[in-house]
Amino acid sequence: MAIAVQESLFDCNERRALGDGAWIDIRSGWLSGADELFDELLTNVPWRAERRPMYDRVVDVPRLVSFHDLSVEDPPHPRLSRLRRRLNDIYAGELGEPFTTVGLCLYRDGSDSVAWHGDTIGRSSTEDTMVAIVSLGATRTFALRPRGGGASLRLPQAHGDLLVMGGSCQRTWEHSVPKTSVCAGPRVSIQFRPRDVR
Repeated sequence: MAIAVQESLFDCNERRALGDGAWIDIRSGWLSGADELFDELLTNVPWRAERRPMYDRVVDVPRLVSFHDLSVEDPPHPRLSRLRRRLNDIYAGELGEPFTTVGLCLYRDGSDSVAWHGDTIGRSSTEDTMVAIVSLGATRTFALRPRGGGASLRLPQAHGDLLVMGGSCQRTWEHSVPKTSVCAGPRVSIQFRPRDVR
């Protein structure tokens, strides 16, 4: 069962507790100058296609990606360094460590997606972490569901919105960007994570 969440519920940018120590922050229209950054990322990021094993075959990943470890390299756009500093100012005290990587995904149209998962690679099964996602471009649904079953959330992520998943969210919930038959333009997702989280 999916629970549609009205955008108006998040206009005030309050934290929403999901249970078991998991929470999300949604800040609508958080990023100013989103149009210019979106256009520059589409053009200047070194986008690449990936393939990965799935079941008994190797398949194309249904989106383009670009990953950068900011402890050893500059991001593909200087504004991403400023965004990381701003997010660290807001969240690093609570997280206990800074965001050190930026991953970008380009969803070219509604047929691009990401399957259900939690960003837990590199962390222990009991360690909490945080992921901050800035959305640019077309509005797409960001879905969350509890691991092991339960009601899911379907959150519209619009141009310039910030979504932060914290506490136990990566361990106790899964998230995805589902395919859509609605005509959708391109969307860039910018994910900031601490060390060893993918």
